[in-house]
Amino acid sequence: MTEKLLGQLAKTLSPKRLAHCRGVSETAASLAARYGADIGKARLAGLLHDCARGMPSNLLLQVAGASGIVVNDVEQREPMLLHAPVGAVIARRDYGVDDPEVLAAIRWHTTGGPAMALLDEIIFLADYIEPTRSFPGVDRLRALAGENLQAALLAAYDQTMHHLLAERWLIHPATVEGRNALLVKMKTK
Repeated sequence: MTEKLLGQLAKTLSPKRLAHCRGVSETAASLAARYGADIGKARLAGLLHDCARGMPSNLLLQVAGASGIVVNDVEQREPMLLHAPVGAVIARRDYGVDDPEVLAAIRWHTTGGPAMALLDEIIFLADYIEPTRSFPGVDRLRALAGENLQAALLAAYDQTMHHLLAERWLIHPATVEGRNALLVKMKTK
């Protein structure tokens, strides 16, 4: 199954992006084993999470519109953010995935969100720390991910927001909502 999916993904993704997808899949499987999620679902969601990443902005907007995805102001200005929700559509349509948990994990992997399930959190974090990622602080995040999933998620949100603020880029509302929801969840334990 994996080799068939990889062959299909290789038709639409660059070799670098494909290596990233493999890295996310393996990292997600490891996190799933560590935190009690379904390893097979984590591996599949990780492999397919960027299946729409090679689509141009105009096509992402077109597929989003045709699929009933409500495009907010931030996504209208930064259509590449739509590769996640459109990816869930593509995973269902072109790869035959009908598992709602896997599709949700693909849907939320870029922005995060306020009501993420364990698999969503694992794919979000795996996308951030998989082995081909290289940025200051990634090793600290990888170590933290092995110790405390929520602490690692919060650090990933924080680092993302610092980067977006420093670059004066738009911040997706789901990222803010996801970070706030995580903080509330952590403080009520």
